[in-house]
Amino acid sequence: MSYAQDAVIGDTQNKAISLAKPKKIRCYGTIVNGDTIPTVYLKPFYVIEKRTFKNSFQANRYGRLVRNVKKTYPYAKIAGKKMKDYNAMIKGKTEAEKKKLMAKAEKELVGQFEKDIKNLTFTQGHILLKLIDRETGNSSYQLIKDMRGNLSASLWQSLARVFSTDLKAKYDPDGDDKQVEEIVLLIERGEI
Repeated sequence: MSYAQDAVIGDTQNKAISLAKPKKIRCYGTIVNGDTIPTVYLKPFYVIEKRTFKNSFQANRYGRLVRNVKKTYPYAKIAGKKMKDYNAMIKGKTEAEKKKLMAKAEKELVGQFEKDIKNLTFTQGHILLKLIDRETGNSSYQLIKDMRGNLSASLWQSLARVFSTDLKAKYDPDGDDKQVEEIVLLIERGEI
């Protein structure tokens, strides 16, 4: 680190004034031809163009999607945080201890959110499953399998297939779930 003009300067009354040292900022550096160039990594910036719709049906459909994502996203955030906490707790535990902790986790989640989740519409439930996958990195099928076992996961997958839903489907921010991802980014930035 270098300091420019790190000397004592006198004023008109012959009093010494010491210049304050600048605050130190740590950052990465890249060496190019013997020169060290500071490298600062910035958060990604997303540009989402203003939506235009061909007709009122499309506008209403997008408005419903926004409303549904805004309603379900907080639950997905909480579920993601709780799953990270529980995954940290079960590291290094035996299978019996893991099952006991996961049963406790399930009971806690059901007790906290059962009433709210039961009041979700089918579409909101589908969006919630996708958002939980986004937050945890695991499909709903995998989460059920971890918490309840293979048999229960298969049963719920069969039931979901009856209602044209796939619990094994992964969240795809660049494909099927692009609009949902855009809405989530707008929510995180506080724009909607």
